[in-house]
Amino acid sequence: MTHSHHAASAHRVHGQATDDNSHRHDDAGFPDGGDDLLDLDGEVLAAYWDAALDRVAAAVTEAAGTGTRSPARVVDLGAGTGTGALGLARRLPQAEVVAVDVAERSLARVAAKAQAAGVADRVRTLVADLDDGCPDLGPVDLTWASMSLHHLADPVRSLTELREITSPGGYLAVSEFDEPVRFLPDYLGAGRPGFEGRLLGALESVHAEAVPHIGSAWADLLADAGWTVVDQHDVVIDERSPEHPLAGRYAQEWFTRLAHGLEGRLDPDDERTLAALLDDDSPHGLLRRADLHLHGIRTLTIARR
Repeated sequence: MTHSHHAASAHRVHGQATDDNSHRHDDAGFPDGGDDLLDLDGEVLAAYWDAALDRVAAAVTEAAGTGTRSPARVVDLGAGTGTGALGLARRLPQAEVVAVDVAERSLARVAAKAQAAGVADRVRTLVADLDDGCPDLGPVDLTWASMSLHHLADPVRSLTELREITSPGGYLAVSEFDEPVRFLPDYLGAGRPGFEGRLLGALESVHAEAVPHIGSAWADLLADAGWTVVDQHDVVIDERSPEHPLAGRYAQEWFTRLAHGLEGRLDPDDERTLAALLDDDSPHGLLRRADLHLHGIRTLTIARR
């Protein structure tokens, strides 16, 4: 299993982020290098992260109030650069948090952020690939997996192994997307209308070849692995530029990675449009646009052992 979020899971192209430990290729099928994209995902989509992590923390806190002990060990699977790990460390101040990813470079960012946030004594990192078997993390009270489980070779097997190291009454929270976040209006002032839709169609073809579990029904897979689903909630993403000062940079990182991942898969007109979007000197460049609108949905599924 790989990284996370968009960016987003890694969490990692969309990551979408990318949220969020296996073959170390992002959702568009090219080698990683998207740590900046993951950091931007955490900053620009802060409202999504807050809503999702608040809901997870509330679920385990309410369980603690009914007599179940509060989480002592929390795992962020496919931690990327640590948005989820650090967010859970803040929300669950008694818990030890283990950030798991295949990329040592990403985990170095997690460690540096934990140090800066004053939680380095409770946040540790672990390099591991879940496709090689579940690492000896148990007993785990809560696992968070954002934009990472769709990379698993055999999700049901891995989720079953994860359940086996989870404490009785422990939780697993999965955040995944049906399709990447969208950024652009239909007409850009350059090229043919519907440009972003065509790019996402090409990306879907790449996913079908390389990341077959994107869009999976995670509630069903969790049930197949023996988990009991207790909550499923769509978290809406709705951020407009220039209201967020980093929205343009986030879009530029995302489309730069798409340009590499979809090389040779776009028609010449769309190639020119993409080049114009990525050209800082172009009037149509992403950093100059005031019409960016980041919108989409990530589905949060919470299950209990």
